[in-house]
Amino acid sequence: MDQQGEKSALLSSDNEDVTSHHQYSSINKDERDEQIKNVLGEESINDTDVIIERTHEIKVYKRRWYILLLFSCFAAAQGGIWNTWGPISDSAKDAFGWNDGDIALLSNWGPIAYLISGIFFSWMIDVKGLRVAAVTSCFLVTAGAGVRCITSAPPWSTWLIHFGQFLVGLGGPVAMSGPPAVSAVWFEPSERTTATAIAFLIPNMGIASAFIIGPLLVPSPNITDTNATFINSTKLDFFQSANFSNSTTSMRISQERKDIMFLMYIEFGGTLLVFLMMLIYFPKRPPLPPCASASISRQDFWKGLKSLFKCKQFWFIATAYGSSLGVINVWTGIIDLNLSPLGVSQNEAGWIGFYSTCAGCVAALVVARLADVFSKKLKLIIFILYAVGTVFIIWFALACAQILPTSTAVLYLTVIMGVMTLNSSVPLLYELACELAYPIGEGTTNGVMTILNNLGGLIFLFILMIPNIGTMWMNWTLIGATVVCFPLYGMLKETYNRLNIDEDKTLNTNVTVITKSHA
Repeated sequence: MDQQGEKSALLSSDNEDVTSHHQYSSINKDERDEQIKNVLGEESINDTDVIIERTHEIKVYKRRWYILLLFSCFAAAQGGIWNTWGPISDSAKDAFGWNDGDIALLSNWGPIAYLISGIFFSWMIDVKGLRVAAVTSCFLVTAGAGVRCITSAPPWSTWLIHFGQFLVGLGGPVAMSGPPAVSAVWFEPSERTTATAIAFLIPNMGIASAFIIGPLLVPSPNITDTNATFINSTKLDFFQSANFSNSTTSMRISQERKDIMFLMYIEFGGTLLVFLMMLIYFPKRPPLPPCASASISRQDFWKGLKSLFKCKQFWFIATAYGSSLGVINVWTGIIDLNLSPLGVSQNEAGWIGFYSTCAGCVAALVVARLADVFSKKLKLIIFILYAVGTVFIIWFALACAQILPTSTAVLYLTVIMGVMTLNSSVPLLYELACELAYPIGEGTTNGVMTILNNLGGLIFLFILMIPNIGTMWMNWTLIGATVVCFPLYGMLKETYNRLNIDEDKTLNTNVTVITKSHA
């Protein structure tokens, strides 16, 4: 009886909101261990005490969609603010006297901050829970957006904008690695990949909106007309012409700064609203778990992190994800710089970035739903998506190099298809990584994954800061970062440890499996 009471206390501490009664099965420990071995395998429980409990209820709550939507809005705000400066780079450089290196550094604060805080927030997701991690991260994003609104007068505006981008970057680890944790805690197995895709879709819509809202509120500087006015003012003497030119330039820059600040106010207001809603209601977890695997206590964080570094199969997928998606995400964010030498305007580049990101979001949702319906086919789907995406990326690079014919239609087609196919694989990569690493926590697994993603972006943007390096190297780098993924996926042996738990009838029908790691 004392032993049963002790186990009941453990269950109560792990599921503090569960009020239904529990009754232990009569099987002995050896039989219990044997059941888990059949599903997870020998190595998964070597360092774990396994307890199987009969429960009266497993429940899926309707509120899960609100939780998913609210988290996605937070992630969308974080991504949209991070992507503020690439789409309005021409106006920002004119308004504040910046150059391409400054624009690259503003984007680079995201990966820099991510590398600093990634492990900490992965720990927070797995140990402290989703509420603490999400609310804290949303506060950092809100503070970063607010700091940028203080002044538009250089040099203080430049320093505050950089500091604000750094704070926004600190909120990136939860925004990027949190979706698989949300889907694992709130959604049943047949909805998990779809939920992860939605939490990927909405944030990317936030990034995509920056390509439209930014240039719409902050138009490209009309420097040519100003110069023409100066040159054609032949009836004025030299000093009058110079004063007129200086006055026109000053008015233009003043208006650009006002436009930029208005954009900052909008972004801050939207983020503040999301933060307040999350502060009011964003629970740590549902009262009852949606499936058997959601009831399993994940491995101790530090022990799981150590185990993750030893998991060779995980590193195949993590390296591929980090190199390819890390590069293409920042490549898309600064598409204006890439297309400018081809005579493509800031507004046109913004539309290309917008359509490609939106296409990736829609495709990700469709692909994720197919992956939920046809389970255990993730590797094949990912491989096909990468093959198609690589073809279009190579086509784009050859067109930019004038090796193949170049036109506006070609640029739209190649960028949209390349970005769409690669980005639509992201939810599948997240879920497959969780399956490979299970029972290591989703926060730990995807935290490490996204750290590699940001490391790839960081290196890419640092190269861009080299003076006079040009833009053609960006396309060749993206090709290399994508092609290197094929041998990694070829060596990958996909396993579905978590899904096997949920599909096993003896464990998933009114059964909760709890693991307790050895101290």
